[in-house]
Amino acid sequence: QVQLVESGGGLVQPGGSLRLSCAASGRIFSINAMGWYRQAPGKQRELVATITKGGSTNYADSVKGRFTISRDNAKNTVYLQMNSLKPEDTAVYYCYAVSITQYEYWGQGTQVTVSS
Repeated sequence: QVQLVESGGGLVQPGGSLRLSCAASGRIFSINAMGWYRQAPGKQRELVATITKGGSTNYADSVKGRFTISRDNAKNTVYLQMNSLKPEDTAVYYCYAVSITQYEYWGQGTQVTVSS
């Protein structure tokens, strides 16, 4: 099993920044990719960003140029640096990991609220 622990959510004003962290533990050697999803009120959960074991990244069009996903292999941690935040970024952000057998793991979610 893989456990994912998130941190870094909170309240921020438009234009501000937040950095989300997701620390993985357990059978981390089985992880093939990690990333972030988000779910805003009244909307479906959507992919925000992913990073593969090989370091390839992918972003939703809505966050390109503003968000950066990265990884620290020594800490088994993935980060999401969120800059130039907009009110429409308000959502619960979920860390996820997918194993080499395509088994999915999910974090508990962390609230990001962008508001004046």
